[in-house]
Amino acid sequence: MKKYLLPILILSFAILSGCSSNEDFADSGEEFLYNEGVRSVTVSNWARAIAIFQQLEAQFPFGQYAEQSQLELIYSYYRNSEPEAARAAADRFIRLYPDSDSLDYAYYMKGMAYYSEDARILGRYLPTDPSKRDPGKARESFADFSQLLNIYPNSQYASDARARMVYLKNLLAAYEVHVAEFYIERQAFLSALNRARFVVENFQGAPAVPRALEIMTEMYLRLGLNDLADASIEILKLNYPDSPQLTENGDFLVSTQITDPDMLYSMSFGLLGSNKKDTPLAPSKRPQRDQGQEGFAVPETERPPSWLNRVSLGMLGDPGTEGTTTTTEESEE
Repeated sequence: MKKYLLPILILSFAILSGCSSNEDFADSGEEFLYNEGVRSVTVSNWARAIAIFQQLEAQFPFGQYAEQSQLELIYSYYRNSEPEAARAAADRFIRLYPDSDSLDYAYYMKGMAYYSEDARILGRYLPTDPSKRDPGKARESFADFSQLLNIYPNSQYASDARARMVYLKNLLAAYEVHVAEFYIERQAFLSALNRARFVVENFQGAPAVPRALEIMTEMYLRLGLNDLADASIEILKLNYPDSPQLTENGDFLVSTQITDPDMLYSMSFGLLGSNKKDTPLAPSKRPQRDQGQEGFAVPETERPPSWLNRVSLGMLGDPGTEGTTTTTEESEE
Protein backbone atom coordinates (compact mmCIF):
# COMPACT_ATOMS: atom_id res chain seq x y z
CA MET A 1 0.00 0.00 0.00
CA LYS A 2 2.87 2.37 0.65
CA LYS A 3 3.92 2.46 -2.98
CA TYR A 4 0.43 3.69 -3.96
CA LEU A 5 0.16 6.24 -1.16
CA LEU A 6 2.38 8.92 -2.70
CA PRO A 7 0.64 9.00 -6.13
CA ILE A 8 -2.76 9.13 -4.41
CA LEU A 9 -1.66 12.07 -2.26
CA ILE A 10 -0.24 13.91 -5.26
CA LEU A 11 -3.45 13.39 -7.24
CA SER A 12 -5.60 14.52 -4.33
CA PHE A 13 -3.51 17.64 -3.90
CA ALA A 14 -3.83 18.46 -7.59
CA ILE A 15 -7.61 18.04 -7.49
CA LEU A 16 -7.96 20.15 -4.38
CA SER A 17 -5.68 22.81 -5.85
CA GLY A 18 -7.80 22.97 -9.00
CA CYS A 19 -11.03 23.18 -7.03
CA SER A 20 -9.80 25.86 -4.68
CA SER A 21 -7.96 27.99 -7.24
CA ASN A 22 -10.78 30.54 -7.44
CA GLU A 23 -10.87 30.87 -3.65
CA ASP A 24 -7.09 31.27 -3.40
CA PHE A 25 -7.17 34.28 -5.75
CA ALA A 26 -10.51 35.72 -4.69
CA ASP A 27 -8.98 38.81 -3.08
CA SER A 28 -6.00 39.22 -5.42
CA GLY A 29 -5.36 42.27 -7.56
CA GLU A 30 -5.79 42.42 -11.31
CA GLU A 31 -2.09 42.56 -12.16
CA PHE A 32 -1.28 39.70 -9.80
CA LEU A 33 -4.01 37.53 -11.32
CA TYR A 34 -2.85 38.25 -14.85
CA ASN A 35 0.79 37.47 -14.03
CA GLU A 36 -0.21 34.23 -12.33
CA GLY A 37 -2.26 33.23 -15.37
CA VAL A 38 0.60 33.96 -17.74
CA ARG A 39 2.94 31.99 -15.49
CA SER A 40 0.58 29.02 -15.64
CA VAL A 41 0.50 29.26 -19.44
CA THR A 42 4.29 29.34 -19.53
CA VAL A 43 4.54 26.05 -17.62
CA SER A 44 1.63 24.52 -19.60
CA ASN A 45 -0.63 24.28 -16.55
CA TRP A 46 -3.72 24.87 -18.65
CA ALA A 47 -6.36 24.03 -16.04
CA ARG A 48 -4.87 26.50 -13.58
CA ALA A 49 -4.52 29.15 -16.28
CA ILE A 50 -8.18 28.75 -17.24
CA ALA A 51 -9.30 29.08 -13.62
CA ILE A 52 -7.21 32.24 -13.10
CA PHE A 53 -8.31 33.97 -16.30
CA GLN A 54 -11.92 33.13 -15.53
CA GLN A 55 -11.45 34.71 -12.11
CA LEU A 56 -9.82 37.74 -13.70
CA GLU A 57 -12.75 38.14 -16.08
CA ALA A 58 -15.25 37.85 -13.23
CA GLN A 59 -13.51 40.38 -10.96
CA PHE A 60 -12.19 42.86 -13.53
CA PRO A 61 -14.34 42.62 -16.69
CA PHE A 62 -13.25 46.09 -17.88
CA GLY A 63 -9.73 46.20 -16.45
CA GLN A 64 -6.51 46.94 -18.28
CA TYR A 65 -5.75 43.22 -18.74
CA ALA A 66 -9.30 42.18 -19.72
CA GLU A 67 -8.71 42.04 -23.48
CA GLN A 68 -5.40 40.19 -23.29
CA SER A 69 -6.68 37.78 -20.66
CA GLN A 70 -9.52 36.82 -23.00
CA LEU A 71 -6.98 35.94 -25.68
CA GLU A 72 -5.00 33.89 -23.18
CA LEU A 73 -8.18 32.14 -22.14
CA ILE A 74 -8.94 31.14 -25.75
CA TYR A 75 -5.47 29.67 -26.12
CA SER A 76 -5.66 27.87 -22.77
CA TYR A 77 -8.96 26.25 -23.69
CA TYR A 78 -7.48 25.16 -27.01
CA ARG A 79 -4.39 23.63 -25.41
CA ASN A 80 -6.50 21.95 -22.73
CA SER A 81 -8.42 20.08 -25.46
CA GLU A 82 -11.67 21.99 -24.92
CA PRO A 83 -12.56 22.99 -28.50
CA GLU A 84 -16.14 24.01 -27.76
CA ALA A 85 -15.02 26.30 -24.94
CA ALA A 86 -12.25 27.74 -27.11
CA ARG A 87 -14.71 28.58 -29.90
CA ALA A 88 -17.16 30.10 -27.42
CA ALA A 89 -14.40 32.24 -25.91
CA ALA A 90 -13.32 33.35 -29.39
CA ASP A 91 -16.88 34.31 -30.31
CA ARG A 92 -17.20 36.25 -27.06
CA PHE A 93 -13.95 38.11 -27.78
CA ILE A 94 -15.15 39.01 -31.31
CA ARG A 95 -18.40 40.33 -29.86
CA LEU A 96 -16.80 42.30 -27.00
CA TYR A 97 -13.83 43.75 -28.89
CA PRO A 98 -14.93 44.41 -32.49
CA ASP A 99 -12.17 47.02 -32.97
CA SER A 100 -9.34 44.95 -31.49
CA ASP A 101 -6.11 44.49 -33.42
CA SER A 102 -6.22 40.82 -32.40
CA LEU A 103 -9.53 39.94 -34.05
CA ASP A 104 -7.72 37.95 -36.72
CA TYR A 105 -6.22 35.77 -33.98
CA ALA A 106 -9.68 35.05 -32.57
CA TYR A 107 -10.95 33.96 -36.00
CA TYR A 108 -7.83 31.86 -36.48
CA MET A 109 -8.25 30.09 -33.14
CA LYS A 110 -11.89 29.33 -33.97
CA GLY A 111 -10.66 27.35 -36.95
CA MET A 112 -7.85 25.73 -35.00
CA ALA A 113 -10.19 24.54 -32.24
CA TYR A 114 -11.84 21.96 -34.49
CA TYR A 115 -8.88 21.45 -36.81
CA SER A 116 -6.78 19.67 -34.18
CA GLU A 117 -9.53 17.85 -32.29
CA ASP A 118 -9.21 14.51 -34.10
CA ALA A 119 -5.43 14.47 -33.78
CA ARG A 120 -5.64 14.92 -30.03
CA ILE A 121 -8.14 12.17 -29.25
CA LEU A 122 -7.69 9.21 -31.64
CA GLY A 123 -5.00 10.16 -34.10
CA ARG A 124 -2.24 10.08 -31.53
CA TYR A 125 -2.64 6.44 -30.61
CA LEU A 126 -4.60 4.70 -33.39
CA PRO A 127 -3.89 4.46 -37.14
CA THR A 128 -7.23 6.03 -38.04
CA ASP A 129 -8.23 7.61 -41.35
CA PRO A 130 -9.79 11.01 -40.63
CA SER A 131 -11.45 11.05 -44.06
CA LYS A 132 -13.70 8.17 -42.93
CA ARG A 133 -15.09 10.00 -39.91
CA ASP A 134 -17.84 12.57 -39.57
CA PRO A 135 -16.65 15.66 -41.50
CA GLY A 136 -18.80 18.15 -39.56
CA LYS A 137 -15.91 19.58 -37.55
CA ALA A 138 -13.68 19.75 -40.64
CA ARG A 139 -16.36 21.72 -42.50
CA GLU A 140 -16.71 24.19 -39.63
CA SER A 141 -12.96 24.59 -39.38
CA PHE A 142 -12.75 25.22 -43.13
CA ALA A 143 -15.52 27.84 -42.86
CA ASP A 144 -13.74 29.59 -39.97
CA PHE A 145 -10.44 29.77 -41.84
CA SER A 146 -12.28 31.00 -44.93
CA GLN A 147 -13.91 33.75 -42.86
CA LEU A 148 -10.48 34.79 -41.57
CA LEU A 149 -9.11 35.07 -45.12
CA ASN A 150 -12.13 37.02 -46.34
CA ILE A 151 -11.92 39.59 -43.54
CA TYR A 152 -8.15 39.68 -43.00
CA PRO A 153 -6.42 38.49 -46.20
CA ASN A 154 -3.11 40.06 -45.08
CA SER A 155 -3.16 38.69 -41.54
CA GLN A 156 -0.03 37.07 -40.16
CA TYR A 157 -2.14 33.92 -39.75
CA ALA A 158 -3.42 33.95 -43.35
CA SER A 159 -0.70 31.79 -44.90
CA ASP A 160 -1.06 29.11 -42.23
CA ALA A 161 -4.85 29.18 -42.60
CA ARG A 162 -4.55 28.69 -46.36
CA ALA A 163 -2.30 25.66 -45.90
CA ARG A 164 -4.73 24.13 -43.43
CA MET A 165 -7.64 24.79 -45.77
CA VAL A 166 -5.88 22.78 -48.49
CA TYR A 167 -5.61 19.85 -46.10
CA LEU A 168 -9.25 20.20 -45.07
CA LYS A 169 -10.39 20.42 -48.69
CA ASN A 170 -8.55 17.19 -49.50
CA LEU A 171 -10.03 15.57 -46.39
CA LEU A 172 -13.59 16.55 -47.31
CA ALA A 173 -13.12 15.36 -50.89
CA ALA A 174 -11.81 11.99 -49.72
CA TYR A 175 -14.79 11.65 -47.38
CA GLU A 176 -17.24 12.19 -50.24
CA VAL A 177 -15.47 9.51 -52.29
CA HIS A 178 -15.70 7.06 -49.39
CA VAL A 179 -19.42 7.75 -49.19
CA ALA A 180 -19.78 7.24 -52.95
CA GLU A 181 -18.02 3.86 -52.69
CA PHE A 182 -20.31 2.95 -49.80
CA TYR A 183 -23.31 3.66 -52.03
CA ILE A 184 -21.81 1.61 -54.85
CA GLU A 185 -21.53 -1.43 -52.59
CA ARG A 186 -25.24 -1.08 -51.89
CA GLN A 187 -26.05 -0.49 -55.57
CA ALA A 188 -27.36 3.02 -54.92
CA PHE A 189 -25.81 4.20 -58.18
CA LEU A 190 -27.55 7.56 -58.43
CA SER A 191 -26.47 8.53 -54.90
CA ALA A 192 -22.90 7.46 -55.68
CA LEU A 193 -22.98 9.54 -58.87
CA ASN A 194 -24.16 12.65 -57.02
CA ARG A 195 -21.42 12.33 -54.40
CA ALA A 196 -18.70 11.83 -57.02
CA ARG A 197 -19.97 14.71 -59.15
CA PHE A 198 -19.97 16.97 -56.09
CA VAL A 199 -16.26 16.23 -55.59
CA VAL A 200 -15.40 16.94 -59.23
CA GLU A 201 -17.35 20.19 -59.24
CA ASN A 202 -16.29 21.58 -55.85
CA PHE A 203 -12.86 20.16 -54.96
CA GLN A 204 -10.75 20.73 -58.04
CA GLY A 205 -7.10 19.91 -57.38
CA ALA A 206 -7.81 17.46 -54.55
CA PRO A 207 -6.15 14.01 -54.82
CA ALA A 208 -9.59 12.39 -54.64
CA VAL A 209 -10.81 13.98 -57.90
CA PRO A 210 -9.47 11.26 -60.25
CA ARG A 211 -11.24 8.55 -58.27
CA ALA A 212 -14.41 10.65 -58.20
CA LEU A 213 -14.24 11.00 -62.00
CA GLU A 214 -13.83 7.23 -62.35
CA ILE A 215 -16.90 6.69 -60.18
CA MET A 216 -18.86 9.24 -62.22
CA THR A 217 -17.98 7.45 -65.45
CA GLU A 218 -18.95 4.03 -64.17
CA MET A 219 -22.18 5.27 -62.63
CA TYR A 220 -23.17 6.89 -65.93
CA LEU A 221 -22.57 3.53 -67.60
CA ARG A 222 -24.57 1.64 -64.99
CA LEU A 223 -27.45 4.09 -65.34
CA GLY A 224 -27.36 3.89 -69.14
CA LEU A 225 -26.40 7.59 -69.56
CA ASN A 226 -23.99 6.84 -72.40
CA ASP A 227 -23.46 10.37 -73.74
CA LEU A 228 -22.47 11.61 -70.29
CA ALA A 229 -20.27 8.54 -69.85
CA ASP A 230 -18.49 9.32 -73.13
CA ALA A 231 -17.81 12.88 -71.99
CA SER A 232 -16.50 11.70 -68.61
CA ILE A 233 -14.20 9.16 -70.28
CA GLU A 234 -12.71 11.86 -72.50
CA ILE A 235 -12.11 14.11 -69.48
CA LEU A 236 -10.51 11.21 -67.62
CA LYS A 237 -8.24 10.34 -70.56
CA LEU A 238 -7.24 13.96 -71.05
CA ASN A 239 -6.52 14.85 -67.42
CA TYR A 240 -5.65 11.52 -65.79
CA PRO A 241 -4.24 9.20 -68.47
CA ASP A 242 -2.60 7.05 -65.78
CA SER A 243 -5.92 6.13 -64.20
CA PRO A 244 -6.01 2.43 -63.21
CA GLN A 245 -9.41 2.17 -64.92
CA LEU A 246 -7.92 3.07 -68.30
CA THR A 247 -6.15 0.42 -70.34
CA GLU A 248 -3.05 1.08 -72.45
CA ASN A 249 -5.34 1.60 -75.42
CA GLY A 250 -7.41 4.16 -73.56
CA ASP A 251 -10.38 1.87 -72.97
CA PHE A 252 -12.34 2.27 -69.76
CA LEU A 253 -12.45 -0.68 -67.37
CA VAL A 254 -15.84 -1.28 -65.84
CA SER A 255 -16.17 -3.21 -62.59
CA THR A 256 -18.66 -6.03 -63.16
CA GLN A 257 -18.53 -7.12 -59.54
CA ILE A 258 -18.95 -5.26 -56.29
CA THR A 259 -17.83 -6.23 -52.82
CA ASP A 260 -20.90 -7.50 -51.01
CA PRO A 261 -20.05 -10.12 -48.34
CA ASP A 262 -22.81 -12.55 -47.44
CA MET A 263 -23.49 -13.70 -43.88
CA LEU A 264 -21.55 -16.98 -44.27
CA TYR A 265 -18.50 -15.11 -45.55
CA SER A 266 -18.59 -12.65 -42.65
CA MET A 267 -19.12 -15.29 -39.94
CA SER A 268 -16.32 -17.55 -41.27
CA PHE A 269 -13.83 -14.66 -41.64
CA GLY A 270 -13.59 -15.22 -45.38
CA LEU A 271 -13.17 -19.01 -45.37
CA LEU A 272 -16.68 -19.79 -46.61
CA GLY A 273 -19.20 -18.05 -48.80
CA SER A 274 -18.42 -15.14 -51.09
CA ASN A 275 -17.85 -11.43 -50.88
CA LYS A 276 -18.71 -10.73 -54.50
CA LYS A 277 -22.00 -9.95 -56.14
CA ASP A 278 -22.58 -9.66 -59.86
CA THR A 279 -23.83 -6.23 -60.87
CA PRO A 280 -24.19 -6.03 -64.67
CA LEU A 281 -24.21 -2.71 -66.45
CA ALA A 282 -27.46 -1.02 -67.36
CA PRO A 283 -26.77 -1.69 -71.08
CA SER A 284 -25.68 -5.34 -71.38
CA LYS A 285 -23.19 -4.36 -74.10
CA ARG A 286 -21.49 -0.98 -74.21
CA PRO A 287 -22.73 0.87 -77.33
CA GLN A 288 -20.10 2.48 -79.53
CA ARG A 289 -20.08 6.11 -80.51
CA ASP A 290 -18.81 5.53 -84.06
CA GLN A 291 -18.23 2.48 -86.22
CA GLY A 292 -14.67 1.20 -86.05
CA GLN A 293 -13.92 2.94 -82.76
CA GLU A 294 -12.18 1.01 -80.04
CA GLY A 295 -14.40 -0.50 -77.37
CA PHE A 296 -14.51 -0.08 -73.64
CA ALA A 297 -12.82 -2.87 -71.73
CA VAL A 298 -14.77 -5.00 -69.29
CA PRO A 299 -12.93 -7.37 -66.95
CA GLU A 300 -14.21 -10.92 -67.11
CA THR A 301 -15.67 -12.39 -63.93
CA GLU A 302 -12.95 -14.12 -61.90
CA ARG A 303 -13.38 -17.55 -60.36
CA PRO A 304 -12.72 -17.39 -56.60
CA PRO A 305 -10.44 -19.93 -54.87
CA SER A 306 -12.10 -23.06 -53.57
CA TRP A 307 -12.86 -23.59 -49.89
CA LEU A 308 -10.06 -26.21 -49.67
CA ASN A 309 -7.60 -23.80 -51.26
CA ARG A 310 -8.41 -21.07 -48.72
CA VAL A 311 -8.25 -23.42 -45.74
CA SER A 312 -4.88 -24.85 -46.85
CA LEU A 313 -3.46 -21.36 -47.50
CA GLY A 314 -3.16 -22.05 -51.23
CA MET A 315 -1.47 -25.44 -51.02
CA LEU A 316 -4.47 -27.61 -52.03
CA GLY A 317 -7.63 -27.24 -54.07
CA ASP A 318 -8.53 -24.93 -56.92
CA PRO A 319 -6.66 -21.60 -56.70
CA GLY A 320 -9.24 -19.91 -58.92
CA THR A 321 -8.51 -17.52 -61.76
CA GLU A 322 -8.03 -13.79 -62.01
CA GLY A 323 -10.27 -11.79 -64.30
CA THR A 324 -8.93 -10.98 -67.76
CA THR A 325 -9.73 -7.90 -69.75
CA THR A 326 -11.75 -7.99 -72.97
CA THR A 327 -13.24 -5.22 -75.04
CA THR A 328 -16.85 -5.01 -76.01
CA GLU A 329 -15.98 -5.88 -79.65
CA GLU A 330 -14.37 -9.14 -78.53
CA SER A 331 -17.36 -10.03 -76.37
CA GLU A 332 -19.72 -9.31 -79.27
CA GLU A 333 -17.74 -11.68 -81.52
